[in-house]
Amino acid sequence: MKKLAVCLTLSLAALVPFGQDSKAAANFTDVGTTHRAQAEIYYLVEGGITSGVSETRFAPEQQVTRGQAAAMLGRTLNLNGEQRPTNFKDVGKNNFASGYIQQLVDKKIISGYTDGSFKPDKTLSRGEMALFIGRTFDYNTSSVSAAASSLMKKGIASGVADGTFGEAQTIKRGDFAVFLSRSINADFRTADNEKFDRNLYVDTKDGSKLNLRTGPNTSYPSIGSIPTGKIVSYAYFVGDWAYITSDNVKGFVHTAYLQSDKPSDKPDPTPPVTPPVKPDPTPPGKKPLSDISVIIDAGHGGSDPGSSGNGYIEKNITLNVAKKMEKYYDKVPMKAIMTRTTDTYISPAARGAYASKGKGDIFVSIHTNSFTDASANGTETYYYTRSAAVNPNVSQSKALAKYVQNRQLEAWGLTDRGVKIKNLAVLRENTVPAVLAELGFISNKKDTGIMGTEAGREKMAKGLFLATLDYYYYYENRKDVLPLYSTVNATPSGKLH
Repeated sequence: MKKLAVCLTLSLAALVPFGQDSKAAANFTDVGTTHRAQAEIYYLVEGGITSGVSETRFAPEQQVTRGQAAAMLGRTLNLNGEQRPTNFKDVGKNNFASGYIQQLVDKKIISGYTDGSFKPDKTLSRGEMALFIGRTFDYNTSSVSAAASSLMKKGIASGVADGTFGEAQTIKRGDFAVFLSRSINADFRTADNEKFDRNLYVDTKDGSKLNLRTGPNTSYPSIGSIPTGKIVSYAYFVGDWAYITSDNVKGFVHTAYLQSDKPSDKPDPTPPVTPPVKPDPTPPGKKPLSDISVIIDAGHGGSDPGSSGNGYIEKNITLNVAKKMEKYYDKVPMKAIMTRTTDTYISPAARGAYASKGKGDIFVSIHTNSFTDASANGTETYYYTRSAAVNPNVSQSKALAKYVQNRQLEAWGLTDRGVKIKNLAVLRENTVPAVLAELGFISNKKDTGIMGTEAGREKMAKGLFLATLDYYYYYENRKDVLPLYSTVNATPSGKLH
């Protein structure tokens, strides 16, 4: 088996107990130079993904529990491990892995039992290991046998003595470290079948060089740097990190600094300054346009990256489009209010309550779609139909959704997946007309070929801005909105509701 050339420092600070965050390497007396999992154990310890049971012992023969496995997988994906309430009756807020367990459940990577329990202290089986790892790294996990087959084909795991995968057998800490390390870094695997056959450009935005690291977080050391504008080839993703090769050196870089279009070496031209447009007089019984606020919700953020694919992460795409959309309101009386302007986490309930707290009038949530079948593609828009004492703005939301969907199709020309009803917290728990725009599929190469470009995102931002004008012009019958179209040399869409 190949071994990763990682410089391990074996005399750093002591580790915290197993299952808690640790970013120090150690010298374990029970993991000697001849131990079968020595390199893999120290690789995970170096990245803070696992730790020892004490300062000097790793206990490689000890069984792995479901809670411990969740914590390691959560750290692998760089999730926020802050302890929190969960959906399970036996995983309280104070459980060391509660934050990881809940986030992994939300991502459909792990699951509990039909009786409402998670059983965090139950020993992990090889079958569960195959499913958990397979879902974490987007392998085929349609069944335990399919997940096990994926791990064996990739050289991550192997069968047992009787010729089966041994799915009912339990997993030891040393063996789990081997399987997880091989999943993260292909250089540990027994099979060499990963292909670096997809290219992306490096763009650090400020012209600095991008660090190439031995693992998928900043605890791992840098083994080189890559200049902005350079083309790199990638094989797969680990959370927000890509496993790439550059100048025949393999390593990890953060996908926030990768894109499909070549970075420009020239600054964006300064747009001409145009005076704000004055609207027509306010219609009787209506509040002035200057008192109208559009809530722009950039989906996901912070510890919730959303979906990823083809070198992109949903939370970055949505924030970029939201910021571009916000700028279109600078020249009109209407205002834009952002739920987030940085890479921060906001709960769905807090997003839904944003309009009432910020005195907003309509709500547009921006997302990208994803599906395991990479052929899935197209644009769709959701609104919520009331089924309880919640957001009552059904007809308004439906109309807004139609105008948003129309402008999205106009912007990118993707497959029309239609306007649909969906029970989502940001829509259901809102107090104003609210829609959720799925711009396109981040898992589809055609769709990301557009969403991955600055020009494409600018077109979408403009389209979403125009959709809000269309809503007020047609549904609210606000003729004072008409002059606002001239700020972007556009015209009303035509009545759709």
